[in-house]
Amino acid sequence: MPPATTSSPGAPTIAFTGGGTGGHVYPGLAVAQALRERGFSGRIAWIGSKKESDRVAVEEAGFEFIAVPSGKLRRELSPANLVDAFRVLAGYAAARRALKALRPALLFSKGGYVSVPPCAAAAALGIPYFTHESDLTPGLATRLNARRAAKIILSYEETRCLLPAEARERAVVAGNPIRPAIRRGDSGRGRALLGVPEGVPVVFFLGGSQGARQVNELALASLPALSDAAFVVHQTGGIAPTDGTTAGRGDASAPAPSLPVSRYRSYKYIREEMPDLLAAADLVVGRAGAGTLWESASLGKPMLLVPLCGAGTRGDQVDNAALFERAGAATSLVGADATPERLVKEILGLLGDKARLGRMGESARALAGADAASAIADLILRTVMETA
Repeated sequence: MPPATTSSPGAPTIAFTGGGTGGHVYPGLAVAQALRERGFSGRIAWIGSKKESDRVAVEEAGFEFIAVPSGKLRRELSPANLVDAFRVLAGYAAARRALKALRPALLFSKGGYVSVPPCAAAAALGIPYFTHESDLTPGLATRLNARRAAKIILSYEETRCLLPAEARERAVVAGNPIRPAIRRGDSGRGRALLGVPEGVPVVFFLGGSQGARQVNELALASLPALSDAAFVVHQTGGIAPTDGTTAGRGDASAPAPSLPVSRYRSYKYIREEMPDLLAAADLVVGRAGAGTLWESASLGKPMLLVPLCGAGTRGDQVDNAALFERAGAATSLVGADATPERLVKEILGLLGDKARLGRMGESARALAGADAASAIADLILRTVMETA
């Protein structure tokens, strides 16, 4: 684990908050890294949840981590809300103490339920803060944080009209930050790592950092029909397939019985190899969370999306998938349409139409646009300098 980066005496401090999932940590870390690349020498500290995965991600990136209690913000009635209400209050008190000690010039919130108490504490202490929304439709944390945010940073222009009228003038569209390493991915290295035969396309199933049971089950059910047409790479995440084909952390597993060894690799987690494996993909199949969408789009990857939908979700992934489909960057299978038969038909149809795949990739790259992390870092630095 690398040590936290040191700061220059007298330089301002910038605090970050967010967490609970990789989608609320890695984009924020991309902004923090962009600040360092621009020569910011002040202290950078992350106020996050007590989840070990959050701490590890932040500290491995070289930044200071301060854990505070956190409680989930649920839209539905649940007995767990009472317990979490006390955790939110405890989180507010701990975040307030941390911010008073840090005295940051600005707090950057990447969102998620973890971010609400630190943003509330910052507002109470008179510390300006920015809040960032990755999805097309603002989540509950963003809606709460936006009330007193100095800036509301959006990934899509279409999100602006979904904000309250008084908040729209504080909104800035900058895109969704991605890990800098993703843009450095190399297709040749990825294909060599996997051992993909010459001329065989790669289909990359992304189950996400926490796993997506539906995507994993669709991947396994589709393998026999895909074996002659493609090489399948499969990140299963924390929810493993039910047939025992997934190996331990970061290691390729034994292939599914119906496939030759050379045509299938599954991983529980992919870390350092992700940029190269993603670069090697001819088609990405996965959920429609912001991380999957923007990391794939930044490399110009066409996507087949299976958005999370139904009870227990606010429908944000369905909205994200629809936007990418309208833009020509993806196709999607929603709800009952997401069957192995439909999935195989769509995959084989796309692999057989290289011109369409090329157009989808170009549309995806256009949606991703310029480097959002750098744009946000520049905005933070300008604000800090103006308020110094």
